[in-house]
Amino acid sequence: MKYLLMLSLLFACADPKKANLDKRLKTYKYPFKTRLYKFLSQTHKLEMAYSIVKPEKPNGKKIVLMHGKNFSGAYWGQTAKDLSAAGYTVLIPDQIGFGRSSKPMQYQYSFHGLAQNTKRLIDWYKWDKVTVLGHSMGGMLASRFALMYPELVDKLVLVNPIGLEDYKLKVPYETIDTVFKKQLKLKPSQVRKYQEENYYGGRWSENYERWLKLQTGWIKGPDWQHLAYISALTYDMIYTQPVVYEFGQLKPNTLLIIGDRDKTALGKNLVDEQTRKTMGNYPELAQKTKKSIPNSSLALIKDVGHLPHIEAYPKFKSALFNFLEK
Repeated sequence: MKYLLMLSLLFACADPKKANLDKRLKTYKYPFKTRLYKFLSQTHKLEMAYSIVKPEKPNGKKIVLMHGKNFSGAYWGQTAKDLSAAGYTVLIPDQIGFGRSSKPMQYQYSFHGLAQNTKRLIDWYKWDKVTVLGHSMGGMLASRFALMYPELVDKLVLVNPIGLEDYKLKVPYETIDTVFKKQLKLKPSQVRKYQEENYYGGRWSENYERWLKLQTGWIKGPDWQHLAYISALTYDMIYTQPVVYEFGQLKPNTLLIIGDRDKTALGKNLVDEQTRKTMGNYPELAQKTKKSIPNSSLALIKDVGHLPHIEAYPKFKSALFNFLEK
């Protein structure tokens, strides 16, 4: 019976109709059971989807994994399995506006607000110490979380975080309405091209298709107008709320895991070619950030792009566990 169920799930994923995703990802496969944390925020009754992965032999330590803008908590599957096997209790939230969580349109999206939402979930579990790991936009959020709750964060891990530079200094501002209109015109082929060029340095693998389909499935799905507006709101959040100027105030021991082939930078398409070449230079940004953050170390992974935990998992795992076990 279990075998038949697995086969049906595989066929469901292969069905072209299933490639069209709704805004709450009802048909998108997650590696673990997702739960809902219900709370009130800005007059909205919201549901934060999350997974909690409990170890067979707990070591008493907890870790929170924060996803990037174009992803959900689902891509932490292998990371969470290995952390759990090592004794960690792993919490994987989909932030409000992302993944399987609520996506209110009349809502102020801010890193402070998302951090506070996550803190409420952690408080609900009555945890008093956590390691926080954030990737891409999740790195900005993890940094903000550590700044807001220094007494709670034991260690901080930033995996190819965006926001290591202030995009406002080079990229002209676009209104939410303008970004929304551009998002509505977005085609799946454009998303793939962007990810291939920026995330993976021009090298594509079939292994990346699953994570691409989250975005392309939404574009093809029934709720893209709603989702495009949410994307515009969160783009504005990233653009207008830099954390780079506060790195010197971070308290926890911090590890930067950086794939050196990454070229990701917000708004690169809005600047001239000469300016574009100065943005998203991760080897340079990594060294600069390491100097800015007290008690920090850097694991620079050669010839790897924006997603080390997808593209080069063994190297990512080695860097992460070496840091956690210190």
